[in-house]
Amino acid sequence: MIILTLASQPLVLLAWVVAIIFVLTIHEFCHALAATALGDNTAKSQGRLTLNPLSHISWLGFAMLLLIGFGWGKPVPFNPYNLKWSRFGPAVVAAAGPLSNLVSAIIFIIAFKLIFPALHPLFLIYEGFVSGETNLLAIFLSLSIFLNIILMLFNLIPLPPLDGSKILFAFLNDVKYGKFRETLEHQGPFILLMIIMLDNFMRTNILGTLIYGFLDFVYTLIA
Repeated sequence: MIILTLASQPLVLLAWVVAIIFVLTIHEFCHALAATALGDNTAKSQGRLTLNPLSHISWLGFAMLLLIGFGWGKPVPFNPYNLKWSRFGPAVVAAAGPLSNLVSAIIFIIAFKLIFPALHPLFLIYEGFVSGETNLLAIFLSLSIFLNIILMLFNLIPLPPLDGSKILFAFLNDVKYGKFRETLEHQGPFILLMIIMLDNFMRTNILGTLIYGFLDFVYTLIA
């Protein structure tokens, strides 16, 4: 578990926690912002159109990110019938979260390369903790890149309740794929939970292969 790796380094653990809070907050805030921009004030009326982390943190999702590197924030409520685009509105709201992670990751990558041109964020994440790297800003930036990409990819998985499912459903005809959609809505959370459990307890590494493989690819681009 990631937490065991960081437990002996309090400052690195602090950077990890701050990065998690930042990434989750931006992700959920952008969901609320997109819903409000499309005409639904549900999130705004429930205090979710804010950058206050306490309004967005799901403590279970936070704990999952802290312990195993996969997690989520508190779902942003919205009424699809209030959105300007009845069919694709929910997909736009859903996509706003992962898109915010992509933009944030790009910003952090640029900042990292400008401030630390001789370092590589992949080294800091995979080897820096072990080697005793103590530059807290470099570690925070590298972890923020890491977490933004993780959260983006994880949420794009087309299984409810993740954002990817809402994007998928926008492209499925209700008449032709209604039964499939209903089945996925009911079974999706269970399937997702089983995949996570298999990854962590049976070492199947299904999510790890997909997400960390893409992460390695991204890091080769910024080497």
